[in-house]
Amino acid sequence: MAATCVAVLGTGLMGGPMARNLAKAGYSVRAWNRSRAKAEPLAASGIAVCDNPVEAVTGAQFVITMLTDGAAVADVLFAQGAANAMQEGAILIDMSSIRPDQARDHHSRLAQMGIAQIDAPVSGGTRAAEAGTLAIMAGGDADTFALAKPVLEAMGRPVLVGPSGLGQLAKLANQAIVATMIGVVGEAMLLMEKGGGDPAKLREALKGGFADGIILQQHGERMTTGNFAPGGRSIVQLKDIDNILAAAGELDLTLPLTEMQRERFHRLCHELGGSELDHSALYLELLDRNGIKA
Repeated sequence: MAATCVAVLGTGLMGGPMARNLAKAGYSVRAWNRSRAKAEPLAASGIAVCDNPVEAVTGAQFVITMLTDGAAVADVLFAQGAANAMQEGAILIDMSSIRPDQARDHHSRLAQMGIAQIDAPVSGGTRAAEAGTLAIMAGGDADTFALAKPVLEAMGRPVLVGPSGLGQLAKLANQAIVATMIGVVGEAMLLMEKGGGDPAKLREALKGGFADGIILQQHGERMTTGNFAPGGRSIVQLKDIDNILAAAGELDLTLPLTEMQRERFHRLCHELGGSELDHSALYLELLDRNGIKA
């Protein structure tokens, strides 16, 4: 029996390793990326690199989108014709981080075309994408999720959190936590260092306590070693924060900590030139705010 075919549209920092893990799990994988050069290395893993999204999705049982934002997803699906080229019974798994209302709109439009969809954004960054341990927050109906779950499990730990759009809302909740924790971890690292302490010893001392976590350990280390090679780009974090605040506005909510981090990430990206750096580079904004040269 032929292997199940999965098309991956968008093979950047996250989509590339996700495609490799699907191939390792035994799926027949096709990949497309707006810049073909970024997808070419996937051929060494037995992945078919396609020239356009229509070629990638034709005949695929599952189509995964891992694109920059909702506009990019809509463009690939509807303007470039990927949705029209999908076969009957195929499932679209949108793993991009987009607004909940966009996810619901795409779900409705695809349903009219006879295509099932779940929104399934991820968290964990490039390390988790490479290890196949991503946190996957899925929104959609239970039957569609059940069919897609084996595919998702090749990339991480999927959880169905509710109907269409709620996967994206869960991702925004995640990003609100991440943005705030990056900010406060940076403050803790700077406080310790300027007080004459060793931030590495602080992280070691806090292991297992209430303040411990991936952001403290991984991003705290990035901050004090100056390693801001992108795992999650700051400009994408800013996009997600804007989406958080848009969703909060629809729910008539005020989120003061998220609003504060929005101002800081905007400054990092648009005034300090940090848009393509890892989101832990918010530490550079803190240094600049304190008149400290990085």
